[in-house]
Amino acid sequence: MVNSVFGAGGTSIFETMSRLAAETGSINLGQGFPEGLEPPEVVEAAIAALRAGPHQYPPMMGVPALRRAVAENTKRFLGLDVDWEREVLVTSGATEALADAFFGLLEPGDEVILFEPAYDSYATIIRRAGAIPVPVRLAPPDWALPRERLVDALTPKTRAIVVNTPMNPIGKIFDESELAFLAELVLERDLVVIADEVYEHLVLDGRRHLTLFADPRVRDRVVRIGSAGKTFSVTGWKVGYVTADAKLLAPIARAHQFITFTTPPALQAAVAFGLGLPDAYFLGLRAELARRRDLLVGGLRAAGFEVADVAATYFAVAAVDGLDDAGDDFAFCKRLTLEAGVTAVPISSFYGARDVRSHIRFCFAKREDTLTQAVERLAAWRRGDRLRAAE
Repeated sequence: MVNSVFGAGGTSIFETMSRLAAETGSINLGQGFPEGLEPPEVVEAAIAALRAGPHQYPPMMGVPALRRAVAENTKRFLGLDVDWEREVLVTSGATEALADAFFGLLEPGDEVILFEPAYDSYATIIRRAGAIPVPVRLAPPDWALPRERLVDALTPKTRAIVVNTPMNPIGKIFDESELAFLAELVLERDLVVIADEVYEHLVLDGRRHLTLFADPRVRDRVVRIGSAGKTFSVTGWKVGYVTADAKLLAPIARAHQFITFTTPPALQAAVAFGLGLPDAYFLGLRAELARRRDLLVGGLRAAGFEVADVAATYFAVAAVDGLDDAGDDFAFCKRLTLEAGVTAVPISSFYGARDVRSHIRFCFAKREDTLTQAVERLAAWRRGDRLRAAE
């Protein structure tokens, strides 16, 4: 016998496409991990901390230095005061933080609003917690908050809304008007917000990161989740953190206690050091990502792809309806891998029904030579397509 939730889950689209890319020698722009962006001083801080120790269990809530650093970073970049002793928890990655929040705050039968396209772990963890994910779709090309559909989706059983901003996989930033609308609903319906903000420091072109945690009306209802993996391009470290009002953080911390209990102390020490880096690091990361974005997006557009502007995250989203007569984004990604030697992921995999098949996602947080080669391959593939069409 197997658990019905996990037993029903297949291989993730990221694993499927990465495996195909490896088998074919394709350039993998599908999976969202960065290359060549790790700050060497943060890596050196981890090495020094590993040598110095200690090597035993750190405090369950996280080492004080990192919890202070999370609070100070919040004050520095958002102007918000956080009590590091009562309102900050360190987790083994942001996905664990999400699980802790869902297990700690939800009861069986509770309903949770998810905005699709959505990170694939949300619905699975919510179901395993005994709750019910309720999808509310954002639609291309503008991915605006569908306010009427959201209101219609709320019921007396609705307990929480997951707000991922900046948003994976589409790079959307929820604007002030959208966040204000959400805050009103949260107050009116007595809801909790799980704010997945792992891309908070990857907001490009001088834009500001906006968060419901900054709205004093709902601050005590918002669970804010961050990720050192995204902020310092060290996704394999799996260091995340939760910031929330003490009354919300307490049950989340109890869930954490029984899931992972703690996170490697040397990595916590290094992340604490990193969060204290000067503004030049954070601005430099944004500038470098913007440069890589421009390289990939410019190349995609030159090759005939319709690509929306990218405001944040690692990802550029391209429409394929003009390039794919079959209207199947998954089949198109396989075709692109086999014929062009470049791998993307289908946006349909971020919808529960997998029926929005008009777009695919490319990751631009890769080395410049990787992106250049990918653009050249796509251009050559498109030229070949045009030649075949002319014949």
